[in-house]
Formats: sequence, C-alpha cells, structure tokens
Amino acid sequence: MSRAVPPRLPILLGLLIAVGPVSTDMYLPAFPALALALHNQAAPQYSLASYFFGLAIGQLVNGPLSDRIGRRGPLLFGLGLYILASLGAAASWSTVSFVAFRFFTALGASAAIVIPRAVVRDLADGPAAARLMSKLMLAMGLAPICAPLLGVVCAGAVGWRFIFIVCTLYGVLALILAYIYLPDTLPYERRVRSGAISAFVRYAEIFCERAFLSHAVINACVAACLFAYLSGTPQIFEGIFHWSSVEYALLFGVNSCAYIGYSQLNPILVNRFGVAPVISVVTIWQLLCTLLLVGLSINPPGGLSLAGGLLLCEAAFGLLLPCCMVGALSRHQAHAGSAAALLGTMQYAGGAVAGLGVGVLANNTSQPMAIIMFGSAAVAALAATCRPRLRFELAE
Repeated sequence: MSRAVPPRLPILLGLLIAVGPVSTDMYLPAFPALALALHNQAAPQYSLASYFFGLAIGQLVNGPLSDRIGRRGPLLFGLGLYILASLGAAASWSTVSFVAFRFFTALGASAAIVIPRAVVRDLADGPAAARLMSKLMLAMGLAPICAPLLGVVCAGAVGWRFIFIVCTLYGVLALILAYIYLPDTLPYERRVRSGAISAFVRYAEIFCERAFLSHAVINACVAACLFAYLSGTPQIFEGIFHWSSVEYALLFGVNSCAYIGYSQLNPILVNRFGVAPVISVVTIWQLLCTLLLVGLSINPPGGLSLAGGLLLCEAAFGLLLPCCMVGALSRHQAHAGSAAALLGTMQYAGGAVAGLGVGVLANNTSQPMAIIMFGSAAVAALAATCRPRLRFELAE
C-alpha cells in the first residue's frame, strides 16, 4: 500500500540525506592540505574511516529510536549534534581531535540518513517506493556535483577549516527546514513499544530474514565499491597522475552527474522489467566494470582511461542502490526504522572496511582500489543469485 506523498517531501528528504555526501565530498579535494596541516599523511583516510564507522554505529541507535518515538525527534536531535561536531572539526588541533569530531559528526548525520529511508517505507512499497527513492537520489545528487568544487574554493580562498563551517551552515539549514516542513509519517498506533533488548532481538530477526540479508549484502558491496572510489581517487588523481584539485573536483562532478542520470533511469527500468531483473543484470555489469578497472590498474594507460572506467561503474551505484533499499525494507513495514538502520549500518561498515583497505594496501598505484572494488562486486553478484522473490514481484 502506498500513501499520498506531499510534492515537496522528496526534495526535503533528498536534502536531508545529502548531509552525508556534503560531509564527505566537500573535503576530498582538500586531502593534501589537510594532511599537511595535521602533520599526518594518513589523517584524511583515518577521518574518512572514522566518519563511516560513526554512520554505521549511529544508525543502529536512530533506527529503533525512530520506530519507538517517531521520526521527527531523533532527526532533529541528530542534526543538532551534527552542527556542534562540524564546528569542532573546524577547530581541530590534531589528528586525534579531528578524527574524533568526524566520528561525532557522523553520529549526528546518521539520523539524516536512516530516517528519510524509513519515511519512504512509511509511505510506499515496491515500484512506488523505488520511484520515490529515485527522486531522493535526484534531489541529493546535486551535493556530489557541487560539494567538491565548493571545497576547492573554500580551501583555496580561506583554508580547509572553512569547509566545515560550510557543513555547519548546511546542518542549520537542514534543521530549520525539517523542523518546519517534515511531518511525522509514523502514526502513534504503529510505534514500537519495546526497550533496548527487544531492539537488538529485532535486529537479529531482521538480519536473519533472507530477503533483507541478500539485498543488504548487495547494498553493502555496492557501497564498498563507492567508498573505495572515494578513498582512493584523491591520492590516485592528485598524487599519481598529478591532476590539480580543480581537475579532480570536475572529475568528481562528472561522475556525480552520471550517478544522477543512472538513478533516474532506475524507475524506467523497474517499471519496464521489474526490480529483480535490474538487480541481476546490473550486478553482472558492475562485476565486468570493476574487472576492467583491475586491468587498467595493472597496465595504466593514463588518468583519463581510469576515469572512464569509473564512469561506467557509476551505473551500478545509481541503479542498484534504490532497488536494494526497496528489497531490503519490503518485508519490514512494522519496523522500517530498525530495518533501515541495520541496512545503513551494513552499508557504511562495508564502506569503512573498503576505505581502510585502500589506505592499508596503498602502494602508489590504483591497484588497491581496483582490487577491492572487484572483490566487492563479486560478492554482490553472488548475493544477487540468493535473493528470494518479493511480494510485489510475485504480483507482477
């Protein structure tokens, strides 16, 4: 069953989910300046991994909390924490303090990631939910396009600390708009009346449900590919291929535009072929594209060729993520917040592991990034063969 969706709600939800990419993509081009300022070459990678772990942990709390007390309260509190922690990151004095503030930033941002997904599940299911999720991808897609260029301008004109002042202002804007315009989509009679122990038992039940687990594994592997790309490309293109920060930001913007295009192709393909064929075909596509990246990393012809391979991989990011979210949450309407939280935790845990792997295996080539992306794509393709058919698929 699907409920009426206010016309402006997808834009607001997209703006809220975009807190995540704004907080990561804006400071990617400033990695060299950040490492120099903190006297630690690995500081940017540590902070990114800390941020991903914070997102993973925070969603475990915000998901069941939103099922228990509603969507608005945890979201507004999380945005408040995000604002304060972003200010702390701007004032950081060492690698330890910066990594710690980024962790708390992620704890706050996790509410803005998990709760909009739960709102989507409150309002729709099946292809309708996939279409709504794609609208969110469109609304939040501007962030990865604009954020790196804005980060270049901030770091070049004022310094890397100003990037986190901008993040703070974005959090204030999101908080105000959510307070004014976001309704609580979880009626009082559907709220969960249970404590912490019951929440963890519910997590175990959701995790063991086959449809959730198969889609969540695919989702986590796609995220691992995406975050390996985020962690590896600043050093690869700025350090190895000697691209300027502006050129890297433009590359990131082009890939983000491709991501938006692919995500908007998703509802067309879902309406025409269904969720299951899209997942099956695109996981194979992702596997082939990452295999191409491995080949390019072994015999690197140049930065543009690698950039082209990454552009092809964007198809998997844009087409698979909405379908996996819908598939994972489809059987959990009664606990949509908890299911969305566990889905997000697995997603960002996969991203954190992939990002750390790229940093640990770094050898001044693109091979670590390519190998981790290929391994993740292989697991996603295997998980796609294990997914059960869902209710709305059987109806079709």
